[in-house]
Amino acid sequence: TSPPPSTCSGGRSMGVTDNTSLSVLVDTKVVLACPPVSLENVLIIRWDINLRGKPSCARAYRRDNNETSERNCTDERISWESRPDLNPALQIGPVATTHEGYYRCEVATQEGNFGLGYHLQVSVPPEVTLFRGSNGSIVCRAAAGKPAAQISWSPLGDCHTVEQQLGNGAVTVQSTCQWEDGQVSNVSCSVSHVTGNKSLSLDLNQGVITLEFPASALLIILYVKFSLFWVILVIVGCSYFQRINDSIVATKVL
Repeated sequence: TSPPPSTCSGGRSMGVTDNTSLSVLVDTKVVLACPPVSLENVLIIRWDINLRGKPSCARAYRRDNNETSERNCTDERISWESRPDLNPALQIGPVATTHEGYYRCEVATQEGNFGLGYHLQVSVPPEVTLFRGSNGSIVCRAAAGKPAAQISWSPLGDCHTVEQQLGNGAVTVQSTCQWEDGQVSNVSCSVSHVTGNKSLSLDLNQGVITLEFPASALLIILYVKFSLFWVILVIVGCSYFQRINDSIVATKVL
């Protein structure tokens, strides 16, 4: 059965605003409420759902015969939260970026008609990475965030930031920085986003191994090296003088 035609005039009830913007996190669950009207006075409840690139979907409930109906509603993740005669709220979960759009609950009552609409937006956290680029640069990337993330550095350097639009509002932001050689040993990249903030750091001296010894160990090493030097010097000297002596003896024999 097709839902009944819309009968609401788009008024207000109990101070509830007709339309509101709502941002939700991807892969979570969201519940959209109808205007706060007493269900005892309800005649018809109708949800109109308009998603980007899809036919309009309609779900309705008639109280007189306690029946529900729908048209063009194929997404199983969008449903009544419970029995519409008890609670006409709409449930979406898990939320995907394809659920962005306009949702409107229209309620016809004996006292009048009321409507409440939602402009639903879905936020996606970016994937944050920090790595070495070319020519000694450091790259901080916030990939596929929705909306675009913001990147800041500590300490400040010579930085260049670019954005790549991926469609459906997703954006990859990449910031590339350089610092003067030897002036900075550690850098941090901070990514700010509506879904939460994240920071990564990188040791610019990573990969350079420095061996450290206590002073007593260094003295022992120096003593051993110095002793070996004298032993080698004595051996070489003895060998040299032995050769000279052998040459003198050979000359006398001749």
